[in-house]
Amino acid sequence: MKTINFNSSFVTFRIDTECKTPQTVTHKPPYTLNNARIPVECVCTVTEKTSQVTQVFVLGASCKTERVGVPRDVWLKPNADFCPIFSEDRYLNLKTYSQVGTEMELYPPGSGSQSDRQSGLIADTFESVRRHLPACNGEVLESPREIVEAVLANHSLVARTELENDRYQAFLEYPVKTINANERDWVFQTDTGPVLFPDLTAEPEDLLATLEIAYAAFNDPGWIEFLVRVPTAVAADVHVYHYSRAVRCDALNQVLRVS
Repeated sequence: MKTINFNSSFVTFRIDTECKTPQTVTHKPPYTLNNARIPVECVCTVTEKTSQVTQVFVLGASCKTERVGVPRDVWLKPNADFCPIFSEDRYLNLKTYSQVGTEMELYPPGSGSQSDRQSGLIADTFESVRRHLPACNGEVLESPREIVEAVLANHSLVARTELENDRYQAFLEYPVKTINANERDWVFQTDTGPVLFPDLTAEPEDLLATLEIAYAAFNDPGWIEFLVRVPTAVAADVHVYHYSRAVRCDALNQVLRVS
C-alpha cells in the first residue's frame, strides 16, 4: 500500500514583489523574492458524494512571523504563530496572536488589514505554491500488538482516518508523532497533531474557510477524538486561541508502518 512520506513532504510558497504585490505581508520585505518551504503536517481530502467533486487541503507546519534576511530584529512585533493551509487554488492563513481578533495593517500602507483568519486566491497573492507529497510504501498494522511492537521498535508510522456523513466523505492522512504503547496489555493510543478538522456541514465552497486545526487521539479503529483549536475565554472580554473543544467522531482508523 502507498502512503505519504511525510519526512520529505513540503509546501513551498513563492513571493516575488517584482511580479506581484503580496496580500499577506504586514511589513516591507527586505528583499523582493522569497521561497518559504514548510513541512506538511496533514493532508485532508473531502469528496462530496453526489457530485464526486474532491477537494484536497494541505496543512503546513506552524512557524513564527518574521523578517527574512535582516541583520537583527527578525521577529515581528506583535508576533504570531503562523499556520498555512492550501487547496488547489486557495489559501487560508491562521495566525495566533495574544488575543483572538487581532488585525494587522497590510503593507504597503493603505492596502487594508489582515485578520487572524485570512483567505484568498493563490493566484492573487503568491507567485506560486508547490506541494511536494512523495509516496512511499506502507504496511497496515492489523492489531494493537503489531502497533505496540512497531512503536517500541521506533518505526515511522502514519495514520489514516476516514470520516463520513450523508453528504461528504473525508480522508485524513498524517504522521504519528506521539503515541502511547503498553506491551503488557497490548494497548496503544495516538496523541498527535496538528491535523485538519473539516466541518462536514459546510457548503463545498466553504470547506476551506471553515477548516480548523486539532490534535487527534484514538486507540480503536472505530472512533477518534479531536481536541480542536477554538476561541477560548480566559477573562471577561478576553479570548485566546486554545485547543479546548473536544469532539468525538465515528471513524475508520488505520496505522501504517512506513517502509
